[in-house]
Amino acid sequence: GAWFDIYRKVPKDLTQPTYTGAFISICCCVFMLFLFLSELTGFIATEIVNELYVDDPDKDSGGKIEVSLNISLPNLHCDLVGLDIQDEMGRHEVGHIDNSMKVPLNNGYGCRFEGEFTINKVPGNFHVSTHSATAQPQNPDMTHIIHKLAFGEKLQVKHVQGAFNALGGANRLQSNALASHDYILKIVPTVYEDLSGKQRFSYQYTVANKEYVAYSHTGRIIPAIWFRYDLSPITVKYTERRQPIYRFITTICAIIGGTFTVAGIIDSCIFTASEAWKKIQIGKMS
Repeated sequence: GAWFDIYRKVPKDLTQPTYTGAFISICCCVFMLFLFLSELTGFIATEIVNELYVDDPDKDSGGKIEVSLNISLPNLHCDLVGLDIQDEMGRHEVGHIDNSMKVPLNNGYGCRFEGEFTINKVPGNFHVSTHSATAQPQNPDMTHIIHKLAFGEKLQVKHVQGAFNALGGANRLQSNALASHDYILKIVPTVYEDLSGKQRFSYQYTVANKEYVAYSHTGRIIPAIWFRYDLSPITVKYTERRQPIYRFITTICAIIGGTFTVAGIIDSCIFTASEAWKKIQIGKMS
């Protein structure tokens, strides 16, 4: 059975150690260590892969999306501020109150509105206005700051640069007081799947905005802050992945084998060259 040995041994006295060989061996070990550590860090780290597809990802939501809005109107009294919701399914709510609160600002002259509500997955709008007030004010001032507008679950993920709160920090305090503001939102469903396979559903959005002065049929100006939304049919999915162990082992074997082979080739080239050089020198002397 000894003939089956693919690793034939060369007797020690037929091989000779050389300084070049020692130097190459040290370089080899350093190089292998460097590659091994690089692979190891790559194996330990998780990577995030993203893909796009056409689907409605969150089937269990019953066709609804959670919305969280936080906005300050420093020049409009809290009694006048209200939230109205409309959409293409025929929903029309004026002065939505559930899960919302109003905090007076500027000694009661201003108001911060915070609300959480749901919208249907059809095009529509919600707007902050004075429409729900019992008596309409003479010159309502709609200058505002948006602290937060977010849809769906909150995703706290380091490596995902998303537009989950694209309007956060939008400042319209310098605008014309009587102007209406239109924010046109394209909502993009987003799925995040972690290593355990647990999925979280959120929504990113892009925004375009315009300001204009709107007159009612009586000729009075009734400004409002409109958020008109539409849903994108394309879903973005982020998946956390880790490299499988067998691929890690394969790579390590390739590094070790490959380095030794290349080093052996270099070493034999140098050895052959130096032997030939010695022969030439001996030939010159004789």
